[in-house]
Amino acid sequence: MKKIISYTALILLGFTFLLPFIIMALGSLKETQFAQLDPLFWIPDDPTLSNFQYLFNDGMFLRWIFNSFVITIIPVFSQMLFAGILGYIFAKKQFPGKEVIFWIFMAVIMVPQQLLIIPKYIMFSDFGWINTYWALIVPELWAIMGVFLVRQFMQGIPVELEEAARIDGANDIKVFFKIIFPLSMPVIATVGTFAFISNWNDLFQPLIYMTQEKMFPVTVGLASLLGKEGNFGIEMAGATLSFIPTFLIFLFFQRYFTEGIQMSGMK
Repeated sequence: MKKIISYTALILLGFTFLLPFIIMALGSLKETQFAQLDPLFWIPDDPTLSNFQYLFNDGMFLRWIFNSFVITIIPVFSQMLFAGILGYIFAKKQFPGKEVIFWIFMAVIMVPQQLLIIPKYIMFSDFGWINTYWALIVPELWAIMGVFLVRQFMQGIPVELEEAARIDGANDIKVFFKIIFPLSMPVIATVGTFAFISNWNDLFQPLIYMTQEKMFPVTVGLASLLGKEGNFGIEMAGATLSFIPTFLIFLFFQRYFTEGIQMSGMK
């Protein structure tokens, strides 16, 4: 009886979390100019793909998707690499002020990004980065939280593995890329997953730095499309297409994601 109650509660909870995505997918198949809070309203009487056809016939939507991939893919790989290198340094190397430097890095997380947006805008404007990919790529090349996760994970890797490799003549670079990096793939994949979801779904920063429609990522593009078209069916179709990449990334890396989160807290 306890199992039945537990599974029933979990199913209801899971359905509650999935309901917005179900409404989004159903709404993408419905021609409607307005929205209602009633979930049954979004069930299409006559399902159609016209909303998707409209988006693909509009060249700007494909450009928005391309922009999102550009500002997402580069930071994903750079954050994975830098998180691995810096995590290894802070986890395995000894140098003066290591702990102080690390916790200064961590303290930066406490600063709300909204407080930095005006100084960053002024700086990027002086660099000529407004309406360019640089304004969204360069600040995201590495992430402090990714360094923290990798450091916590690498502290649990036995030091005997490094010592054995050094006895065989391996230097720091070989130890890192041949032993530490492969063993840390679960948490590094977790960093990559976080980076992809964060950059792909980011609305605030692109909204500030991108003023030309051709430079919008898909998040800003969909927001502007709703104001321009006022068609919720088209908006739901765009949201569905935008959701697919993040869903696939999480689906493919779910095992690494779960393992990385669990083991990054182990000593």
